[in-house]
Amino acid sequence: MGRAAVSEAGTSNRLEGLTSWDADWAGLRVLVTGIGLSGFSAADTLIELGARVVVCDATDSEETQAKADTLRIVGAVDVLLGPVTAQSLPLIDGEAPELVVTSPGWSPAQPLLAAAAADGIPIWGDVELAWRVRERAGRPTAEWLTITGTNGKTTTVTLAESMLRAAGLRAIAAGNVGTPLLDAIRDPRGYDVIAVELSSFQLHWSYTLAPLASVCLNLAEDHVDWHGGFEAYRADKAKIYENTRVACVYNVESPATERMVEEADVQEGCRAIGFTTNTPSISMLGVVDGLLVDRAYIEQRKDSAAELAAVTDLGEVVPRHLVANALAAAALVRAAGVPAGAVRDGIRNYQPSGHRIELVAARDGVLWINDSKATNPHAAHAALSSFHSVVWIAGGLSKGVDYNDLVRDNAGRFKAAVLIGRDSTDLAAALHRHAPDVPVINLATGHTGKDELPSQSSPDGVQVMRAAVTEALRIAADGDTVLMAPAAASMDQFPSYAHRGAAFIEAVRGIVEGQGFTAKEL
Repeated sequence: MGRAAVSEAGTSNRLEGLTSWDADWAGLRVLVTGIGLSGFSAADTLIELGARVVVCDATDSEETQAKADTLRIVGAVDVLLGPVTAQSLPLIDGEAPELVVTSPGWSPAQPLLAAAAADGIPIWGDVELAWRVRERAGRPTAEWLTITGTNGKTTTVTLAESMLRAAGLRAIAAGNVGTPLLDAIRDPRGYDVIAVELSSFQLHWSYTLAPLASVCLNLAEDHVDWHGGFEAYRADKAKIYENTRVACVYNVESPATERMVEEADVQEGCRAIGFTTNTPSISMLGVVDGLLVDRAYIEQRKDSAAELAAVTDLGEVVPRHLVANALAAAALVRAAGVPAGAVRDGIRNYQPSGHRIELVAARDGVLWINDSKATNPHAAHAALSSFHSVVWIAGGLSKGVDYNDLVRDNAGRFKAAVLIGRDSTDLAAALHRHAPDVPVINLATGHTGKDELPSQSSPDGVQVMRAAVTEALRIAADGDTVLMAPAAASMDQFPSYAHRGAAFIEAVRGIVEGQGFTAKEL
């Protein structure tokens, strides 16, 4: 078999035999790193399986202490909290761990994990553990549809969930979205299909997955510090396709994903299925005359296509990337036998998650769009490319990303830019370099680049957002879109992207629609 069928070097015979819930996990010495959602779920699962579990987490807070108490009650050997616990391997019952199960955020360079690797101790992620225990006597074994990509994962995985349910299947979206994968695996009733969102971190620590269908939606530079470089990041993303059984789904408009499929070791008979927001060729899904169509999963695909849904079924404002995500989800579920009508019904029933191309208001010919979830340039580009004349509210914690390509590629769309964030120097420089005629209002400095408006900056993110919306209202006219797509993380002025989005929504409703402010705290 190919790479996906080969587990990590140094795996003992016992670990290689642990491929079902009913295997002999009793007494296995396991260290679980991290006590967040996935770490807690992994530890709880392993304790239920009879393993000897020690958990460590560098954070010692009321929340982690409460979780630690729970795990001790259900049978953990020990739970170690505080920074020092993440520096070296603890003993379990006086001996070294036989296995480490790590939370996805822990980098391979982290001292404890580096020590485990140096000692030849296998390291799994929670996804690898979930795959190995998915089969259990007396319960159905769910098929897995796996989804990764730099952007669009959550939309695609929840669209797939909606389509699967519309087909009458018991299905859930899990993994890097809401429900920990091991919690879904342990559901007493079981599932027919699990739509699994996987981050590059989770894929890094996965080895033996063999999904029914898989997709990498797109690829752009992200998390290169964790992976140690873009090529390593790409390699981990590409693992999504390894050992796929029925369909490797790729983005026709992102050639890097097609190359991943070409390089993947898959099971015999697995097909490459493309999706495109343009007219599809054979073995693709795409768009024809405002309809989502399938030329991959029908017998007469050489000269016909099956109608799946109308683009307008996706909502009032339908950006190109949302169409792409819907097609990717459709390609996955069609591989699982979902009929065309259920794809349509799943789209119509779909309730999109907040803060992603969210229409907040339409007033005096101006659209006000919240895309707070656009936390990197790639996501912001997807939003910007959906509109023509944009007053762009952007900025925040940049994490050192390069804004030059984003600004250059969208310079013709900008009517003005309103910059939030404590330090938007890099973004302001890119605008000056590639869009020199675009007015820039920098709320961190008060400098507009044109007319020297006084500073309206504030350490309070809510006040900054109100100032940004006030400036956007002053500029926008009939036919414009005010788009809050920050291309940056939120943590410099907001607790989360959701809080930032809520601040924008509240400001638009209070200032643009004149409803007043209804929340003392967002």
